[in-house]
Parts: sequence; structure tokens; C-alpha cells
Amino acid sequence: MYPFTLEKPTTLADAARLASAGAKPLAGGQTLLASMKLRLSAPEQLADLSGIKELTGIKKDGATLTIGAMSRHLDVANNADVKAAYPALADLASRIGDRQVRAMGTIGGSVANNDPAACYPSVVLASGATIVTDKREIAADDFFLGMFTTALEEGELITAFKFPVPKRACYEKLRQKASHFPLVGVFVAQYDGGVRVAITGAANGVFRHKGLEDALNKSFTAEAAAGVKIDSTDLNSDLHATAPYRANLISVLTQRAVTKALG
Repeated sequence: MYPFTLEKPTTLADAARLASAGAKPLAGGQTLLASMKLRLSAPEQLADLSGIKELTGIKKDGATLTIGAMSRHLDVANNADVKAAYPALADLASRIGDRQVRAMGTIGGSVANNDPAACYPSVVLASGATIVTDKREIAADDFFLGMFTTALEEGELITAFKFPVPKRACYEKLRQKASHFPLVGVFVAQYDGGVRVAITGAANGVFRHKGLEDALNKSFTAEAAAGVKIDSTDLNSDLHATAPYRANLISVLTQRAVTKALG
């Protein structure tokens, strides 16, 4: 790593002040520290958010789950309220990376980083969740702007997420065995207002699939999902899988997700 200084703020106000002055926020460090070790990233100052109690905690209020941005993946996976109210979210968190990653990685760090193959962006987008920052609230549909790009302004910090609890939901993925990232992941959530389908790993960022949503709004069945043609034009093609293969995965994983959601 290149030389840097490390600050450990204990309040959100102190962290915001440091971030506004140019410090790089350090959440779980699962991406940032690795890139620093490879000298692909060279922040001069880090602000470690792990000591800020305001950024932790999980609570259920009516039909909404509020999850602090510094909640570790294991926290989300093992929380009783999440497991009872939104088991698909707990399941997603329990299968991120490996045990070491789940013990260190945070929901806020993952969503702020917005890796195009990360799991959490799919549940945030499929849930129509609200991203709460130290400055405002951002709807999920307005948050994800592309590969590693979000609506966050320079120095803006995510503080929490508000998840509306769905009627039923499920996350299905095919894991890339070397990295443990999903080759393709599909999150399906059904609400009274309609079905939302978010896909990760298949393109240059998480996205909703209107064709699948329309079909599942008419009939929430695997057969309805199977009848939707998945266009591979804008999907990724690399050494792991071709674009047509990813398109087929989207269809297959959506069918599986619907079947499991129906229980």
C-alpha cells in the first residue's frame, strides 16, 4: 500500500466532516483494502466507520425493516426480525462470499461500492428500498447509475436502509466459484403494488427487468417467467460465460425464484 493516515471517528458528524474534507470512508474494507494492496487505489486518509454506533442496528417498524449501514452481512443473516419478516433478505446475506467476508463486509459498503456482480444491490432495487444518507433519502430506482456508480455525492455517507417487507420474495444465483460473486443473480419480490425483479452479475450494473415484471404481475408463476424472452444484446460476455448463456440463466433463475417464493 501507499502511505495513508487512519482516522477513527466515533460520531456520524465527525465522519461526515472527515469525508467532506476528502477522507475515504472505510466500511468493511472488502474491496477498498484489496485495491489499496494492489496499489489500484491510493487514498491519503481513511475514515474508519466501525466505531460509530449510529450506523449500526436493525429494527422492524410495522411493514418496514430499517438496517444500519454498518451492519455486517452476518448481522443481517442472523437477525431474528429479518429472518421472520424478510427471510429472502436474510438468505441473501447468509450466502455472500465466504464466512470471512460475511464477518467483515457491510451492507452500506457493498451498496455504496455498487459492484456490478454484488448481491446486495439486487435486493435493494427489487425491494424498492430507500437509501438514507447523512444528507437525504434516495429511492433505489434513482440510486444505481451504472458500474461502480451511484447517486451519492462526494463525501455523502449512507447511514441506513429502509426495506418495505414484501408478500413473498426469493433470491437465486449461480455462483462464480473462483470469486464467489454471482455469475447471475435474480431477486424477485412481490408487493401489493406489483412484482419487482432485479438482476445482478449479468450486465454493467444491477437492473430491473420490465418483461419479467409484467409477466409475473399477470401471473406469478414459473410458467409465466419461462414465457419471457430474455434479450442478450446488452448482457456481459467474458471468459466465464457468454451473453446468451447469461440470458438463459436469468430465465432459469427467475423461474426457480418464483417457485421457491410460492413455497
